[in-house]
Amino acid sequence: MIRKPERTLSFAHVEAWVFDLDNTLYPADCNLFAQIDRRMGEFIATNLGVPLEEARTLRETYYYEHGTTLAGLVRLHSVSPDAFLDYVHDIDLGAVLPSLELAAALEALPGRKLIFTNGSRKHAEAVVERLGVSGQFDDICDIHALDYIYPKPMREAYERFVRAHGVAPRRAAMFDDLPHNLEPAHRLGMTTVLVDGLTEHPEHQAIAGWTELPAHIHHRTDALAPFLAAIGTTLAAETGPSPARPLQAQFCLT
Repeated sequence: MIRKPERTLSFAHVEAWVFDLDNTLYPADCNLFAQIDRRMGEFIATNLGVPLEEARTLRETYYYEHGTTLAGLVRLHSVSPDAFLDYVHDIDLGAVLPSLELAAALEALPGRKLIFTNGSRKHAEAVVERLGVSGQFDDICDIHALDYIYPKPMREAYERFVRAHGVAPRRAAMFDDLPHNLEPAHRLGMTTVLVDGLTEHPEHQAIAGWTELPAHIHHRTDALAPFLAAIGTTLAAETGPSPARPLQAQFCLT
């Protein structure tokens, strides 16, 4: 893991904490995407009437050409987004365990916490419930809010997100496991954090060969909860005691 050079960019300016969902809020070694990928292939094969191997090829092609497999299916085949999302997210979440450490770290951060995901709000809600952190988030921006065809990393997705949620990019920090999703965030002025986790995804594999952080990534961590806890501790020391967050934070799903 790259530890130096460490970028000393402060988080004192951050008012909005923006988190990807999959492989970011939970560890990548939960390997939920193995299940999701398999079900995407099955859905494509069944609905387009093609062999499973061809369906897998289409899944990858649409992902790279359209940002998500779903966006390609909607644009090119008029597939029902809800049918696709309901099928591919019907998975076993047993590998996602409650994290008291993550809940405490999120609680200690000042400002709003938002989830920004290419998945569905139903999937996001299920995952944060499993993690035991659902009460920590003020809102969720999911693929429905992005009209299915404007996913991350399209700039349109980020512009829609900041408009809908009143986020000032230069006062926001974004956490994601995919480097390309952090590029538009950086261009808008957000502080960026790569949450590193090794999977079979080509971008995750490429990260292993890095010798330094790309310019669009300010920080990198392979353990989200301790990283957030350290930020919270530093901010508390810099700013002193802050008013307690209400016990029941609003959890609005966009």
